[in-house]
Amino acid sequence: MSTGRRIRWDHVSTVVSAAILLGAELIGAGLAAGWAIAALFNASWMVEIFFEGLFGLLALYGIYRFVMKAKSVEPFVEG
Repeated sequence: MSTGRRIRWDHVSTVVSAAILLGAELIGAGLAAGWAIAALFNASWMVEIFFEGLFGLLALYGIYRFVMKAKSVEPFVEG
């Protein structure tokens, strides 16, 4: 009993590939920003880790929002 819904693998691979590329950029920039801000204020390594974690979480949220918006443009299933 098939429901007639098919996964569009071309859309899935496009969105996943773009998310990997965007994710590498966002996470790299987030970690670099945390390091730079901690160095700017001559903060301890714990403050540096805090800033890196904060910006890393913001990067993960950005990746999540990108994938959700991309799914609306390129739907993963048809039918």
